[in-house]
Amino acid sequence: MNALLDFVALLGRTLLGACETAGNLALFAGSALSHVFRPPFYWRQFTRAMVEIGFFSLPVVALTAVFTGMVLALQSSTGLSRFSADSAVASLVVLSVTRELGPSSPA
Repeated sequence: MNALLDFVALLGRTLLGACETAGNLALFAGSALSHVFRPPFYWRQFTRAMVEIGFFSLPVVALTAVFTGMVLALQSSTGLSRFSADSAVASLVVLSVTRELGPSSPA
């Protein structure tokens, strides 16, 4: 009987610890979210961060697109050469890279 009570106590302590951690995380997230909408808001820093994050990542995106296109062209040319459709490789690569890396339209 004592072993059962020890197990239930351990289970209760674990559950209470998990609830305390989840509560602390929720309080932290709420505090962080409330500070987003409080003044002062620094537009110059916000704009600089958007430029650094968005615009300066374009070379990485372009490099990813180029290498993805090269691999796709290599893989599809070996398959399409069996059907003498080598001329369709370019349009296949353009369509698939555009569909995969481009913005998606709402359904």
